[in-house]
Amino acid sequence: MDEQARARRAACSEFVNGDGLVRPADLLASIGADVSIDNYGEGGVVADLERYVADLLGKPAAVFLPSGTMAQGATLRVHADRRTSRTMLWHPACHLENHEGQAHARLHQLVGRPVGELDRLVTLADLDGVAEPVAALLLELPQRDLGGQLPSWEELAAQTGWARDRGAAVHLDGARLWEASAGYDRAPAEIAALFDTVYVSFYKGIGALPGCCVAGSATDVGQVREWRQRLGGTLFGLWPAAASALTLLPERLAEMPARFRHAQAIAAELAGIDGIRIVPDPPQAPMMHLLFDVPADRFADNARRLAEEAGVWTWAKPDPTGDPKVVRCELGVGRATCRLSPAVIADTLAALIA
Repeated sequence: MDEQARARRAACSEFVNGDGLVRPADLLASIGADVSIDNYGEGGVVADLERYVADLLGKPAAVFLPSGTMAQGATLRVHADRRTSRTMLWHPACHLENHEGQAHARLHQLVGRPVGELDRLVTLADLDGVAEPVAALLLELPQRDLGGQLPSWEELAAQTGWARDRGAAVHLDGARLWEASAGYDRAPAEIAALFDTVYVSFYKGIGALPGCCVAGSATDVGQVREWRQRLGGTLFGLWPAAASALTLLPERLAEMPARFRHAQAIAAELAGIDGIRIVPDPPQAPMMHLLFDVPADRFADNARRLAEEAGVWTWAKPDPTGDPKVVRCELGVGRATCRLSPAVIADTLAALIA
């Protein structure tokens, strides 16, 4: 986003996507005034958050890390180090495969093997086509690049069982587990029970300062904690981000069912508008992808006009789809989204294709 777009966004009063404009003062306020600080990740609010997340996910232990890239690479290495294989199975859109500079291979000597097709969820049949030994199966819930799709509960249980039957670990990329919990209408711990290790993010969905946790057995978590130090993630003080997460987690988790209902209501309103399609339809979590039948330049012009004339921020620019007449945007339903009625959101989105 360029400086002009940032200025337009800052001047807006309403936001369609996520939590809207979150100012530094808001994030600093989430830390709290009476925080017990840690010392190199030990004690204080960091330990409090780790206990909270372990209990929330029904796991014996959890460890706080500053980034998901560090957390998931280290966790998968721990699984591989106690097995003969270093092969990881994941969806072709997996974050580790596409957005981390191949850190899993260059730092941890792991082999990523995408399974299934880019435009759909992994299936049990895809896994049955894998003959080589596997160290771990990574599943992302919900699958962000597919608009927040979720496999059926029965399919999810079958896939995690497939991995265990072959001696492989099962790891959850749960950056948006909170949204998946609303979509499944199941507690986070019930979902986490299917997995050996679970990664969760605190800025995605929750809106806290950047940071994450990995939860699992005491053995797995202890080894991830050692890798945090080796990778430079055991900072002198991790307390600001941990305090922010501990402050915001309870209230934001409680909002997820309402956010999911709002997503469904938005989709129902959009159903009558030609030129806007929803993926998936209906939404399976408090997020969705929107396909707009409009060229990118016209979309951007309309979005700029909405910001300047109506004070409503949508997106600075859309994502391409391969069809020059169709663009895509991700709508994450957050606090700002929920302040707008589904009818108002539908009218606003319709203006983007005018």
